[in-house]
Amino acid sequence: MKNIGIIGCGWLGSRIAKILSAKYTIYATTTSVDKIRLLENEGIIPTLINFRKDKDSEKVIQWKEIDLLDAVIITLPFSEKRENAEQLKIKLSRLHSFTGDFQGQVFFMSSTGVYPDIKKEFFEFDLPSEDVLGENMMKSLFPQINILRLSGLMGDDRLLSRYNVSDLQSPVNHIHYADIAAVIDQMIEVKSSGKLYNVTAPQHPTKAEVINRQKNIPYEENNREIGRVIFSQKMISELDFVFTYPDPVFFHINDNSGLS
Repeated sequence: MKNIGIIGCGWLGSRIAKILSAKYTIYATTTSVDKIRLLENEGIIPTLINFRKDKDSEKVIQWKEIDLLDAVIITLPFSEKRENAEQLKIKLSRLHSFTGDFQGQVFFMSSTGVYPDIKKEFFEFDLPSEDVLGENMMKSLFPQINILRLSGLMGDDRLLSRYNVSDLQSPVNHIHYADIAAVIDQMIEVKSSGKLYNVTAPQHPTKAEVINRQKNIPYEENNREIGRVIFSQKMISELDFVFTYPDPVFFHINDNSGLS
């Protein structure tokens, strides 16, 4: 059985951990003391660590289990939209202290939010990782890194109908967390290295259609707008990947990902 490390066990990381724990031994980090027991109860081996430097931050030492790991999944937010360049450099330095020069597979959970907010179709070649600060910094630390640009995270308790939404006739770019875990699992199996993939469901219904289906309200498409659409054909083609949840309209139905 392979050993997988997950750095950042928040909403997405904890769900990836639970799904992959059926097949791998999972080591995970958390910033919350209260979450240690929850992870242990799931059979996950936790480490308490904070990668953001503040007055209460302790010096970061190397992850004691790092030499046991076959792959590391990084779900830490690492974007210039959230933090300035100096803060990102500090976080990167602390991450490096924690992982050392890890040579196994590395996966970084980026976002399709890196693409401009304009109404057009986007593919990976439209924006190389060298032109995205956070992604480029990660590549400087792990040249072998696989960068997954995730669309809007959905599934489980995340439903579009729970949010205040504008532009109801524009298309959605969503991904179910179970498919993210499946992509990572498949990439581990084929030993992917240095890949850049958009990870988004292949169907793009309107926001109105998704919301109405979730509320069980009849929907008739009306004046569908041209919008910003992210495509994942590269990943589908190279991995021969089949989505469990290809259509965001049905994310809330028959959620068989193993989480309530």
